[in-house]
Amino acid sequence: MVPKAVDFHTHAFPDGLAAKALSTLEAQPGNARAVLDGTIGGLLRSMDEAGIQTSVVACIATRPEQFPAILKWCKAIASDRIVPFPSFHPFDPEALQRIDAVREAGLKGIKLHPYYQGFEMDDPRLLPVYERLQDSGLLHLSHTGFDTAFPRVRKCDAVRILRLLDRFPRLRLVTSHMGGWMDWAETRKHLLGRPIYMEISYSMEFMTDAEAREILLGHPKEYLLFGTDSPWSSQKAAVDRLLSLGLGPEREAALLWGNARRLLE
Repeated sequence: MVPKAVDFHTHAFPDGLAAKALSTLEAQPGNARAVLDGTIGGLLRSMDEAGIQTSVVACIATRPEQFPAILKWCKAIASDRIVPFPSFHPFDPEALQRIDAVREAGLKGIKLHPYYQGFEMDDPRLLPVYERLQDSGLLHLSHTGFDTAFPRVRKCDAVRILRLLDRFPRLRLVTSHMGGWMDWAETRKHLLGRPIYMEISYSMEFMTDAEAREILLGHPKEYLLFGTDSPWSSQKAAVDRLLSLGLGPEREAALLWGNARRLLE
């Protein structure tokens, strides 16, 4: 059992919406299947089983008008164990005010998803949004790489990540899925070894041990974060797989716990 760990990438829904939300998502292309019921209660039980102390719960606003309800729910579920990251739609006319509202609510970060929200990561129309995010100090957890439910057209690949960070070097960006889901050749080519945060959710399942070790040992240990994308993968299985790779206690501690706690302080 891991004495303490932080899962930097999970999802959950209000109790009354969870079953419908998971059914809708499971019906999309890609054949993803949830291993939990999508509720906060189910997530907490999974965390207890896996030895995870804290989970970041990431939301995705697919329409601008969803923001008030998302923010209200995030404020209600926030606790020592649950760290919610609200979402706003990047093309919301009030996007800049949404960022301010998240910061004023005392929350730690936001989640954006280029596929579900219909934008490219380096879209020039989003420059004011990224500037406000950079100035806010909020963490920005972004989906990166391809997505199982969408055609493989690059929207948030390694090259776009570098363009964004070149323009906004103080942006507190966390790239998901080891820098680019199912596009890890680009991660190795462009991102590996750079001071760019990567969380590892929903990635080891698609890699050999050698492939996973290449990225997890080749990237600065200070910039690696544990994540699972729960309920789309098992938290306990992800912890067990990570510990089986033999990364060494110092790197494991930084990845599982230390880096995340530093970012979430």
